Amino acid sequence: MQPNEDRLQRDAVEHLDPEAPVTMLNLLRFRAASIDGNGTGWDAYVRYSALTMPLIKSRGGTVIWAGKVRGTAFGCCADGEWDYAVLVRYPSPTAFLDMVDSSEYAQGNHHRLNGLERHVILATHETYHRQPPATG
Repeated sequence: MQPNEDRLQRDAVEHLDPEAPVTMLNLLRFRAASIDGNGTGWDAYVRYSALTMPLIKSRGGTVIWAGKVRGTAFGCCADGEWDYAVLVRYPSPTAFLDMVDSSEYAQGNHHRLNGLERHVILATHETYHRQPPATG
């Protein structure tokens, strides 16, 4: 990862509606081997996730979906291929910023940096949500 590729785009997040939930679409490309020599890039990301999940939950956030990327089905992927995608919902942009600015997050972020070749996070606001069918 080049230094600018991993820089928080704070202005973009701060200009989101502060009262609306935000869902972060994470696109991940793993290194074959973790930079620290401790397993694969996936192994390092699992260590990062174990430390980060309590931080997400403590701010009212949740992972709503995660899965392996199997290929580009339509169009081209200008930034290359991805291995994994994760949707993380936060109650507000402030909750996300509070997490990434915390000392607890900084303590585990090196695992993410060690394990990922590339990581892009797209901040999204929901415009449609299919309600589950009513049970009766």
